[in-house]
Amino acid sequence: MIRNIEKTLLSDNWYTLNKFKFEYHKEDGSWETQEREAYDRGNGATILLYNKEKGTVVLTRQFRMPTYVNGNKDGMVIEACAGLLDGDNPEDCIRKEVEEETGYIVRGVRKIFQCYMSPGSVTEILYFFVGTYEDGMKLGEGGGAVDETENIEVLEYSFEEALRLMRIGVIEDAKTIMLLQYAQINGLLS
Repeated sequence: MIRNIEKTLLSDNWYTLNKFKFEYHKEDGSWETQEREAYDRGNGATILLYNKEKGTVVLTRQFRMPTYVNGNKDGMVIEACAGLLDGDNPEDCIRKEVEEETGYIVRGVRKIFQCYMSPGSVTEILYFFVGTYEDGMKLGEGGGAVDETENIEVLEYSFEEALRLMRIGVIEDAKTIMLLQYAQINGLLS
Protein backbone atom coordinates (compact mmCIF):
# COMPACT_ATOMS: atom_id res chain seq x y z
CA MET A 1 0.00 0.00 0.00
CA ILE A 2 1.25 3.47 -0.84
CA ARG A 3 0.10 7.04 -0.14
CA ASN A 4 1.05 10.66 -0.78
CA ILE A 5 2.25 10.12 -4.32
CA GLU A 6 4.15 13.03 -5.90
CA LYS A 7 4.89 12.79 -9.62
CA THR A 8 7.57 14.86 -11.39
CA LEU A 9 8.06 14.78 -15.15
CA LEU A 10 11.76 14.29 -15.95
CA SER A 11 11.56 13.82 -19.71
CA ASP A 12 8.92 13.79 -22.41
CA ASN A 13 11.25 13.52 -25.39
CA TRP A 14 10.65 10.13 -27.02
CA TYR A 15 8.51 8.55 -24.31
CA THR A 16 7.81 9.70 -20.76
CA LEU A 17 10.14 9.43 -17.77
CA ASN A 18 8.58 10.32 -14.41
CA LYS A 19 9.99 10.44 -10.90
CA PHE A 20 7.66 9.31 -8.12
CA LYS A 21 8.05 10.15 -4.44
CA PHE A 22 5.67 8.27 -2.15
CA GLU A 23 5.20 6.68 1.24
CA TYR A 24 5.29 2.89 1.34
CA HIS A 25 3.52 0.95 4.11
CA LYS A 26 5.95 -1.66 5.43
CA GLU A 27 5.02 -5.00 6.99
CA ASP A 28 5.95 -3.76 10.47
CA GLY A 29 3.25 -1.06 10.15
CA SER A 30 5.60 1.88 9.66
CA TRP A 31 5.67 4.19 6.64
CA GLU A 32 8.84 4.72 4.60
CA THR A 33 9.43 7.48 2.02
CA GLN A 34 10.73 6.12 -1.29
CA GLU A 35 11.62 7.57 -4.69
CA ARG A 36 11.49 5.69 -8.00
CA GLU A 37 11.67 6.57 -11.67
CA ALA A 38 9.31 4.94 -14.16
CA TYR A 39 9.69 4.99 -17.93
CA ASP A 40 6.36 4.94 -19.78
CA ARG A 41 6.71 3.88 -23.39
CA GLY A 42 3.21 2.46 -23.75
CA ASN A 43 2.12 -1.16 -23.93
CA GLY A 44 3.07 -3.51 -26.73
CA ALA A 45 2.41 -6.80 -28.44
CA THR A 46 4.64 -9.54 -29.87
CA ILE A 47 4.04 -12.71 -31.86
CA LEU A 48 5.76 -15.92 -32.87
CA LEU A 49 4.77 -16.74 -36.44
CA TYR A 50 5.12 -20.44 -37.12
CA ASN A 51 4.42 -22.92 -39.89
CA LYS A 52 3.84 -26.40 -38.48
CA GLU A 53 4.01 -28.18 -41.86
CA LYS A 54 7.40 -26.66 -42.75
CA GLY A 55 8.64 -26.64 -39.15
CA THR A 56 9.66 -22.97 -39.46
CA VAL A 57 9.33 -19.66 -37.66
CA VAL A 58 9.53 -16.09 -38.94
CA LEU A 59 11.70 -13.67 -36.99
CA THR A 60 13.15 -10.24 -37.73
CA ARG A 61 16.57 -8.66 -37.48
CA GLN A 62 17.14 -4.96 -36.89
CA PHE A 63 19.46 -2.44 -35.28
CA ARG A 64 18.68 -1.66 -31.63
CA MET A 65 20.68 1.29 -30.25
CA PRO A 66 20.24 0.38 -26.55
CA THR A 67 21.90 -3.00 -27.18
CA TYR A 68 24.73 -1.33 -29.08
CA VAL A 69 25.56 1.03 -26.22
CA ASN A 70 25.44 -1.95 -23.84
CA GLY A 71 28.02 -4.12 -25.61
CA ASN A 72 26.28 -5.61 -28.68
CA LYS A 73 29.06 -5.06 -31.25
CA ASP A 74 26.86 -4.26 -34.25
CA GLY A 75 23.61 -3.51 -32.42
CA MET A 76 21.70 -6.03 -34.53
CA VAL A 77 19.06 -8.12 -32.73
CA ILE A 78 17.10 -11.15 -33.93
CA GLU A 79 13.63 -10.96 -32.48
CA ALA A 80 9.98 -11.83 -32.83
CA CYS A 81 7.77 -9.32 -34.60
CA ALA A 82 6.52 -6.71 -32.10
CA GLY A 83 5.27 -3.18 -31.73
CA LEU A 84 3.64 -0.63 -29.48
CA LEU A 85 -0.15 -0.58 -29.27
CA ASP A 86 -0.43 3.13 -30.13
CA GLY A 87 -4.13 3.13 -29.21
CA ASP A 88 -4.95 -0.19 -30.90
CA ASN A 89 -6.10 -3.26 -29.01
CA PRO A 90 -3.30 -5.86 -28.75
CA GLU A 91 -4.67 -8.19 -31.45
CA ASP A 92 -5.18 -5.43 -34.02
CA CYS A 93 -1.74 -4.06 -33.20
CA ILE A 94 0.04 -7.35 -33.75
CA ARG A 95 -1.74 -8.00 -37.06
CA LYS A 96 -0.64 -4.54 -38.28
CA GLU A 97 2.93 -5.06 -37.05
CA VAL A 98 3.16 -8.46 -38.75
CA GLU A 99 2.14 -6.93 -42.07
CA GLU A 100 4.49 -3.93 -41.71
CA GLU A 101 7.49 -5.90 -40.48
CA THR A 102 7.20 -9.23 -42.33
CA GLY A 103 4.82 -8.70 -45.24
CA TYR A 104 2.52 -11.51 -44.07
CA ILE A 105 -1.23 -11.04 -43.65
CA VAL A 106 -2.23 -13.28 -40.74
CA ARG A 107 -5.74 -14.15 -39.72
CA GLY A 108 -5.54 -16.59 -36.84
CA VAL A 109 -3.61 -15.17 -33.92
CA ARG A 110 -3.97 -16.42 -30.37
CA LYS A 111 -3.05 -14.57 -27.20
CA ILE A 112 -1.05 -16.81 -24.89
CA PHE A 113 -0.19 -14.48 -21.99
CA GLN A 114 0.80 -10.98 -20.98
CA CYS A 115 3.50 -9.77 -18.64
CA TYR A 116 5.59 -6.85 -17.40
CA MET A 117 8.97 -7.09 -19.10
CA SER A 118 10.99 -4.88 -16.77
CA PRO A 119 8.74 -4.00 -13.80
CA GLY A 120 11.48 -2.28 -11.81
CA SER A 121 11.68 0.65 -14.22
CA VAL A 122 9.32 0.34 -17.20
CA THR A 123 5.50 0.49 -17.08
CA GLU A 124 4.98 -1.56 -20.29
CA ILE A 125 2.74 -4.61 -20.41
CA LEU A 126 3.63 -6.86 -23.35
CA TYR A 127 0.89 -9.04 -24.88
CA PHE A 128 2.23 -12.32 -26.32
CA PHE A 129 0.64 -14.05 -29.32
CA VAL A 130 1.29 -17.04 -31.55
CA GLY A 131 0.02 -17.30 -35.09
CA THR A 132 0.38 -19.56 -38.08
CA TYR A 133 1.57 -18.47 -41.49
CA GLU A 134 1.81 -19.99 -44.94
CA ASP A 135 3.87 -18.87 -47.92
CA GLY A 136 0.72 -17.67 -49.74
CA MET A 137 0.01 -15.22 -46.91
CA LYS A 138 3.08 -13.14 -47.77
CA LEU A 139 1.68 -10.23 -49.75
CA GLY A 140 4.44 -7.67 -49.22
CA GLU A 141 8.15 -7.31 -48.60
CA GLY A 142 7.91 -6.30 -44.96
CA GLY A 143 10.84 -4.36 -43.58
CA GLY A 144 8.90 -2.03 -41.31
CA ALA A 145 6.99 1.18 -41.73
CA VAL A 146 8.91 3.63 -43.92
CA ASP A 147 8.18 6.57 -41.61
CA GLU A 148 9.57 4.68 -38.60
CA THR A 149 13.10 4.09 -40.02
CA GLU A 150 13.06 0.46 -38.89
CA ASN A 151 15.07 -1.22 -41.70
CA ILE A 152 13.89 -4.70 -40.71
CA GLU A 153 15.26 -7.87 -42.28
CA VAL A 154 12.74 -10.75 -42.41
CA LEU A 155 14.18 -14.14 -41.44
CA GLU A 156 12.73 -17.63 -41.76
CA TYR A 157 14.41 -20.33 -39.69
CA SER A 158 13.67 -23.95 -39.01
CA PHE A 159 12.35 -24.19 -35.47
CA GLU A 160 15.38 -26.29 -34.51
CA GLU A 161 17.75 -23.65 -35.87
CA ALA A 162 15.95 -20.90 -33.94
CA LEU A 163 16.26 -22.96 -30.75
CA ARG A 164 19.97 -23.56 -31.49
CA LEU A 165 20.55 -19.82 -32.03
CA MET A 166 18.84 -19.18 -28.71
CA ARG A 167 20.97 -21.79 -26.92
CA ILE A 168 24.27 -20.41 -28.25
CA GLY A 169 23.36 -16.81 -27.43
CA VAL A 170 22.75 -15.43 -30.92
CA ILE A 171 19.10 -14.80 -30.03
CA GLU A 172 19.27 -12.66 -26.87
CA ASP A 173 15.92 -10.88 -26.97
CA ALA A 174 13.77 -11.83 -23.94
CA LYS A 175 10.39 -11.78 -25.68
CA THR A 176 11.72 -14.00 -28.48
CA ILE A 177 13.26 -16.46 -26.04
CA MET A 178 9.97 -16.62 -24.14
CA LEU A 179 8.00 -17.28 -27.32
CA LEU A 180 10.40 -19.95 -28.57
CA GLN A 181 10.33 -21.70 -25.20
CA TYR A 182 6.52 -21.49 -25.15
CA ALA A 183 6.41 -23.12 -28.60
CA GLN A 184 8.81 -25.84 -27.47
CA ILE A 185 7.04 -26.59 -24.18
CA ASN A 186 3.61 -26.65 -25.85
CA GLY A 187 4.67 -28.64 -28.91
CA LEU A 188 3.52 -26.05 -31.44
CA LEU A 189 5.92 -27.33 -34.09
CA SER A 190 6.03 -31.04 -33.26
